[in-house]
Amino acid sequence: MAYRRFGLLADHRNSMLRNSVTSLILHGKITTTETRAKDIQRIADKMITLGKRGDLHAKRQANSYLMDEDAVFKLFGEVAPKYKSRQGGYTRVIKTGYRKGDGAPMAILEFID
Repeated sequence: MAYRRFGLLADHRNSMLRNSVTSLILHGKITTTETRAKDIQRIADKMITLGKRGDLHAKRQANSYLMDEDAVFKLFGEVAPKYKSRQGGYTRVIKTGYRKGDGAPMAILEFID
């Protein structure tokens, strides 16, 4: 599987992605750069698929990835049940322009209602 490095070491990159997915689940949307949003989107969709399965093994897998136990409860209790009839594409990336400091293209990543 191909992945972006973001100029980070593997541990830092994995931690950044885990924190971002956790924040997305807890808050419903996050603002980040476009490329990070695309990678976070891929992982978040997998987490929702785990939430739709709903068995003990899926909960343990989600708990091992997400950084906060409240995010696991919210994933399995609120977020995943909304998408029971949907086969994928649970999140969307909305481009918002460029960051003032370095000109990086920014985007909002949010759940589809």
